[in-house]
Amino acid sequence: MNHDTYDDNYIRSILNSVKSIAMVGASPVNVRPSYFAFKYLAQRGYDMIPVNPGHVGKQLLDKPFVASLSDIGRPVDMIDIFRSSSHIMPVVDEALTLSPLPKVIWMQLGARDDAAAEKAEAAGIKVVMNRCPKIECGRLSSEISWMGVNSRTLSSKRAPIPTQGMRLSLNRMSVGGAATAASDRAAKNKGEPT
Repeated sequence: MNHDTYDDNYIRSILNSVKSIAMVGASPVNVRPSYFAFKYLAQRGYDMIPVNPGHVGKQLLDKPFVASLSDIGRPVDMIDIFRSSSHIMPVVDEALTLSPLPKVIWMQLGARDDAAAEKAEAAGIKVVMNRCPKIECGRLSSEISWMGVNSRTLSSKRAPIPTQGMRLSLNRMSVGGAATAASDRAAKNKGEPT
């Protein structure tokens, strides 16, 4: 497979088919990219499992950390690797010992290991490298275009705000609803003179 570009349907089929995601390298520190990605995916209905031996005994959004993939103790659909490229092969090797095997190995932005990808694909596992599932989910569900990012459309008409329970184009329900204090105040004050 060509891992330099991915067809949208390939990414969409992965995001629509997986239910549980083990995030290797997840962090409970709320300014870390892994925290944002974990929270976003959890709010979209994915069953998230934080994997980081340095945080065992802690929780991330009420989910207890586990030290390794083998400590999860149940099947996992996707492994999201939030580690640098030099740490990918050991994670893939551990993933290949799981029974059943995960459906997908996903390597975050900046992470790529072609030998590890080849090994996983030889075992029948789909692979995505150098991409973020949070970004791809937002892009394919049109949430990013709601915010005006990469929409390729200029308009004075604002798209509807994603609300709790709103069906997104990836067939996931919005849990968080993208509400902010500013948007709540704006909705409350709508029609009042400024």
